[in-house]
Amino acid sequence: MDIQRLYTMQRQLDERIETERGLKGQNLVERKLLALLVEVGELANETRCFKFWSSKPPAPQEIVLEEYVDGLHFILSLGLDLQLEERVEWPDIQASKPLVEQFLNVFQAIHLFEQALSIETYEALLRSYAALGHALQFTPEQIEQAYIAKNEVNHERQTQNY
Repeated sequence: MDIQRLYTMQRQLDERIETERGLKGQNLVERKLLALLVEVGELANETRCFKFWSSKPPAPQEIVLEEYVDGLHFILSLGLDLQLEERVEWPDIQASKPLVEQFLNVFQAIHLFEQALSIETYEALLRSYAALGHALQFTPEQIEQAYIAKNEVNHERQTQNY
């Protein structure tokens, strides 16, 4: 995965949103952290992995992947806000934990990152999110392509005053 390409695309989207929405110079880290938590929750909801009381199946993989890259947008954006983008690579994940445990790890990593906005906690967040992608059976290539497609959708939404 060419994560630097994704950071470049995210920077362009962020700059557009901040300019068009009059947000230049504002600290958006807390809002982005909350947005990330919401997106991870939406992703968990689509997988239905925690819904032991329901027999309804998970959403189709393409829907789950789109939700996954929604969260990735905010992770990349946070890395840009803290100028961490040139110091990280997409983690090479060979194994992951069961899905519910992996979701809990991501939520914990977001919380730890919020408590200490550092390269170490950011890398841990990125690792846990990559491991979640692995647990969802997405390849880095699938994630990259889905991110690119959703980034285009996000630009179109800005054009339409979403």
